[in-house]
Amino acid sequence: MPIVSPEAGHLIVLNLFATDTPEKQERLLNAMREIIDSAAYEGWISSTMHAGIDKYGTANFIQWRSGEDLEARYSGEEFRHRTVPLFRDITTSIQLLQSEVRSTRRHPSYGPETEVSPARDDHTVIEIFGVSEADQDDLVAALSGQDWLPQTPGYRSHTVLTGTRAQGFDGPFVAVYAQWADKASYDAYREQPEDQQPGDRQKLHARLDSLATSRDWNSYRAVHSRSAASTASAAAPAK
Repeated sequence: MPIVSPEAGHLIVLNLFATDTPEKQERLLNAMREIIDSAAYEGWISSTMHAGIDKYGTANFIQWRSGEDLEARYSGEEFRHRTVPLFRDITTSIQLLQSEVRSTRRHPSYGPETEVSPARDDHTVIEIFGVSEADQDDLVAALSGQDWLPQTPGYRSHTVLTGTRAQGFDGPFVAVYAQWADKASYDAYREQPEDQQPGDRQKLHARLDSLATSRDWNSYRAVHSRSAASTASAAAPAK
């Protein structure tokens, strides 16, 4: 299964598709599954498909060897004349976000690696922060810190990614790919009243307010994955 690590040096692409009905989400998942299962692109490493939970949509967490390999895929006839029109027909927005992993952090009991897999039962949250180019590194540092997060009930891991290029998103960005034990744990964390939050978390929120120009997020369940190194794919029922 795909392993996320700053040391690997892979290009990470987050393809985020929003839609407005459960039927369209299912169509997106089926179309993405077909693409993943037939993928044989030069430089493609892995793809892990996610189904939206809090909002309708999908996320594809893709690892590539390089930006040149990805651009070859984007410039191909199949992508431009079949894939893009198909997704535009069943989505309300499309964001193709290229990034690189800057940091990963895990709960001590989580294991030595951050794994992205439908074989796990993670409640996954992807949050995208808009930021000025001048503040991008400071935002990465603020999000990478969070030394208090492993003490939060239900926390498993979070990975911070620096945006390098984007389609469907205006300006620089930073992304966080976080894994939690379940939706209840994450919702309790996110909805905790500010006056009950640890002081370090309150300081982080103030820092984020001063750096981020926009914030958007959704929660997901990984439902299908395949890598170039394996002919087998793993899947879980979409929810």
